[in-house]
Amino acid sequence: MVPRCWAVLGGRAVPAAASAVLSRCWAVLGGQPPWRPVSLLLSPVPLPAGGRQLPFSTTCARCSKNRRLRQKRVISERKLTRYFVDHRKVRVVGGQGGGGGHSFYSEPRKIFGGPDGGNGGDGGHVILKADQQMKSLSSVLPFYQGVHGERGGSKNCYGANGAYVYVKVPVGTLVKEDGKVVADLTQHGEEYVAAYGGAGGKGNRFFLSNENRAPTLFTPGEPGQERVLHLELKTTAHAGLVGFPNAGKSSLLRAISSAKPAVAAYPFTTLNPHVGVVHYQDYEQVAVADIPGLIKGAHQNRGLGMAFLRHIERCRFLLYVVDLSVSQPWIQLQDLKYELEQYKKGLSERPCVVIGNKIDLAQSRINLPLLKEQIDDRVIALSALTGDNLEELLLHLRELYDTYVKTEQSRGQSPVKW
Repeated sequence: MVPRCWAVLGGRAVPAAASAVLSRCWAVLGGQPPWRPVSLLLSPVPLPAGGRQLPFSTTCARCSKNRRLRQKRVISERKLTRYFVDHRKVRVVGGQGGGGGHSFYSEPRKIFGGPDGGNGGDGGHVILKADQQMKSLSSVLPFYQGVHGERGGSKNCYGANGAYVYVKVPVGTLVKEDGKVVADLTQHGEEYVAAYGGAGGKGNRFFLSNENRAPTLFTPGEPGQERVLHLELKTTAHAGLVGFPNAGKSSLLRAISSAKPAVAAYPFTTLNPHVGVVHYQDYEQVAVADIPGLIKGAHQNRGLGMAFLRHIERCRFLLYVVDLSVSQPWIQLQDLKYELEQYKKGLSERPCVVIGNKIDLAQSRINLPLLKEQIDDRVIALSALTGDNLEELLLHLRELYDTYVKTEQSRGQSPVKW
């Protein structure tokens, strides 16, 4: 029989039945008690004769909860198309103004106190507000309406104004009405009143005059403004990766930033623009956008067409990604500049650099000197797969960014900070 335990129970004796139960439990666990007085939390329990470490939990390892942090599930490129929306049709209606009050003041010994109906409150506006945390128009609903104003009360009490309804949109959202641009939200916190609320009605107190001492006239609130707007998102980034499908744009973005666009061996892997941020030691951040691949006739809406050409408009400088392993890679550069120029005049004349990708291949090393002879722009040969010569690209990218910042400051404008 196991001797009674005095240490755990504070000196009180354990009954015989309890001792028998404890002895059987100890036998199952290898002859060692699963508890110790105070030393359990201060010193490890010695291993039993069998050499197996006993768990502290009363349940087995299979039943214990997994306390590891859950990682965010990676969304595939095709599923991402459901969440990334760069155009939206929205109907906005301002709140209706509250009606004017109709009442007469009356109290003991003052029967004819006169009119005291207050004015109604104004309806609330619907306001579009640019927010840098928003990356897509997928959360924008097709209909918004402002809050109505309250009706005017007695004793000259005015009705409360309706609250404003704020709709958060990404930075770079273009607002159009009947094909005309009415607003361009390019700064964080910038606002645009999409629909004004109606004015509140007048109470009968408003119509009091010397000719009419007891007016019974009051007016209802005016309806809010109603509009149908088209929202278009143009990705705002400092640099844009422009190239044909399978040129290695997504692989390059993964190599220089923390972005994780899809990479595969078939064309049109990237179906949505991705933005990666390049961090420098002086805490400057340069945003680089991966634009889906272009093909010949993209300005005529072929392939992905103009749906993604508009994302290049916001880029301050361009990075042309050319596949050096194909024959005559300079033809790719000419076709890319032609498509950009046909889409918008002057777009191909922005500051740029030509990136010759896949330099790790033998054919690419042969085509590199031929490419430099055919074009006048600077060529940076690298490999996004192996990481060769990425430092030269990062240094030149910072030079383009510094030039852009100085140009904007000389014009008296604030440069875009990511």
